[in-house]
Amino acid sequence: MARVLVPLAQGCEELEAVTIIDLLVRAGIEVVSAGLEPGPVHCSRGVIILPDTTLDEALRHDFDMIVLPGGLPGADHLDADPRIHSLLKDMAAQGKYTAAICAAPKVLASCGLLTGRRATAYPGTLEKLDLPDTTKEPAAVVIDGQVITSRGPGTAMDFALTLIETLLGRDKRNDVEIALQRP
Repeated sequence: MARVLVPLAQGCEELEAVTIIDLLVRAGIEVVSAGLEPGPVHCSRGVIILPDTTLDEALRHDFDMIVLPGGLPGADHLDADPRIHSLLKDMAAQGKYTAAICAAPKVLASCGLLTGRRATAYPGTLEKLDLPDTTKEPAAVVIDGQVITSRGPGTAMDFALTLIETLLGRDKRNDVEIALQRP
């Protein structure tokens, strides 16, 4: 069974976090939500999420993919956490998937994971950074090797379905999408 880590920082975008977790679970993927610190996570719009565990505890286990929800200041908190940087670099070195949505692709950029790649993010996020070797695209979801990025809350469902397809194949993505009754 595929295992995915979703780190949750204070101020994360709740629509992205919940959509990612929910759809991956629907696909039968083991999802571990981990707070950067113990206790509830207060999201960017005031929703409170109770993570499964802490990041320190989650780091004792292996994952096939790490997915960073965006939102501000959540993405800034992820970017300021050396544990997140270390984990992203380790997973990339092992050929595992790293994924981020909205403002969180800047965390991938900070780790050097967008160098020489195509990526997307919330408009203006990557443009503010000095990334001459990153091709910024306006697509809803961009896959470049083991790196997957997405634009924002409105693309969260497409992003989560792409993550499912990446880990479990097109048929599983279709099964999940059909049950959602998307137009």
